[in-house]
Amino acid sequence: MKKLQPRFKLWLNAQNIQGAFGDGKWRLLRAIQTEGSLQAASRLLQISYRKAWGDLKKTQSALGVALVAKQRGGKSGGQTVLTDKGKEWLDAYGRFRKQIEQTVQTAWAKHLGRLAR
Repeated sequence: MKKLQPRFKLWLNAQNIQGAFGDGKWRLLRAIQTEGSLQAASRLLQISYRKAWGDLKKTQSALGVALVAKQRGGKSGGQTVLTDKGKEWLDAYGRFRKQIEQTVQTAWAKHLGRLAR
């Protein structure tokens, strides 16, 4: 038997919106912060610009806050930056996810780890 390790996907649902925020949107926000534009972030994540923009709109609508501010292109090109709320969501979700991951690892070790060696 190959050594097993737990993996999980995490997302948050709003009342009528499935997948309002989760790992994918979190990675998108991280990429926007790193790359400085939605287009570059979507290239980095290998998703279409249309999907990235749609995901952002869905999440912003579900949360009721603006996560990014866009500036259209020009001589120096456009840019997308995280708003203060976007940075808060990025940081808070990262901490939340890390805690969940630690809890999963603890439960794994307690209940199944010895069986999967």
